[in-house]
Amino acid sequence: MAENSDVILDVHIQPRASKDEIVGFHGDRLKIRITSPPVDGKANQHLIGFLADVFKVPKRNILLMAGETGREKRIKIISPRVIPMIIQPASVILIDQRE
Repeated sequence: MAENSDVILDVHIQPRASKDEIVGFHGDRLKIRITSPPVDGKANQHLIGFLADVFKVPKRNILLMAGETGREKRIKIISPRVIPMIIQPASVILIDQRE
């Protein structure tokens, strides 16, 4: 991963799953299952924690850009250290922050 690059993901979330995992694609969105129920923002916080672990970044580097109350979300990962193999380049928008 290029230093100072950010990743933007369009995702479809399935709450109340049996385990946390990235499972593939739901249309043109990355499908992510999480165990947390969609109550009082708990699923969003759980998703942020899961993605922080997957991309090896602090939670503060995961930003929910759109979809706070829905299953379809847009997420920005600031300077990820790892990109999971399941994510194809077509599903990821890289933003180079170098000047």
